[in-house]
Amino acid sequence: MKLPLEISARDVRINDETEELIRDKALKLDRFYDQIIGCRVKVEAPHRSQRSGIMYNVRIDITVPGGALIVKREPDEDLHVAIVNSFETARRRVTEYAEKQRGEVKTHFEKPVARVVRIFTEQGYGFLMTPEGREVYFHKNAVLDGKFEVLNVGMAVTFIERSGDKGSQASSVSVV
Repeated sequence: MKLPLEISARDVRINDETEELIRDKALKLDRFYDQIIGCRVKVEAPHRSQRSGIMYNVRIDITVPGGALIVKREPDEDLHVAIVNSFETARRRVTEYAEKQRGEVKTHFEKPVARVVRIFTEQGYGFLMTPEGREVYFHKNAVLDGKFEVLNVGMAVTFIERSGDKGSQASSVSVV
């Protein structure tokens, strides 16, 4: 971290053991992603409940290049559990942020569209024609929502192409 860790408390006293836990978790977070600029941890006990006793909130503000990540979890009766859970969530958020920075975000591709060119209802299979002019085999089990019976020649469908034992075959076929 470029800036020192800030720990604050409201309506709760933080003992040395708790402070050491927070420092240890923050250090691990910094080792995990070395671009963290600063980290502020706020521990509070906002109110006491007659049924559940003291509930602890832990808020973590992490300053990173180009923004800030804020973690605020549901309150917990155990202060140490609240701290550990909050830092676990912070680690996941920092991981997601780092992946975005490196361009490792999952991309969702569009399923290709094809037309049904032949269908053999009794045998339970058929063939699709891709826009490139290739025929792709599909089985009735590959048709989503059990709609194999409603397929007709010429219908547009989307699909995912897989490599099968005898060449290309379609899976996740759905009517457009």
